[in-house]
Amino acid sequence: MTTPAPLSQDALKTLVGQAALHYVEPGSIVGVGTGSTVNKFIDALATIKERIRGAVSSSEASTERLRALGIPVLEANEVQGLPVYIDGADEIDGRGHMVKGGGAALTREKIVAALAERFVCIADESKLVDTLGSFPLPVEVIPMASAHIARRFEALGGRPSVRLKADGTPLVTDNGQHLLDVAGLAITDPLAFEAEVNQWPGVVTVGVFAQHKASVCLLGTREGVRTLSF
Repeated sequence: MTTPAPLSQDALKTLVGQAALHYVEPGSIVGVGTGSTVNKFIDALATIKERIRGAVSSSEASTERLRALGIPVLEANEVQGLPVYIDGADEIDGRGHMVKGGGAALTREKIVAALAERFVCIADESKLVDTLGSFPLPVEVIPMASAHIARRFEALGGRPSVRLKADGTPLVTDNGQHLLDVAGLAITDPLAFEAEVNQWPGVVTVGVFAQHKASVCLLGTREGVRTLSF
């Protein structure tokens, strides 16, 4: 008997993107994140777009994709709250704490997450970790503070670097700021770590999502979609 070939990472992303439709309430406005896995969810959302009122998006890229598929996009300031926010993660631990920001949209992602009653994380099983920090931690910073903030991370044992574009110049976020990516951290207390770093002058947002952690994670595995509840 032939063993089925394992699903590709792209196929796993499609599976969890489709599974997330279960959490979309009819007639609601949906919070939509950013990234390759979320793009699969946006494609799936387009198949039921007549059943929702629209979306609040966390990035210019997602906004463009939503509008191209005929899904109305509202500004965050136009809504008082959202029933659900659906987004990916660069890492997620067994308690629903996440590292996010690989797609450079962490600040807007955190704003939309704060509006939502529930955060549904969609990811493949490679993103599930015991301790956050293997993925370099993204931190959005005001450019004039980047060297100072980098030194503070170095004092914690981190290895920070400014995220650059292909031409060697600093990447500029949708908010007009720069990003530090900090390798070498082991974030054992995500809630306390997030609270501390967010107080550093010049930090716009740290990419630890502990205060606004996932309620549910839909994890794409070789056996299908695994649901984790926190």
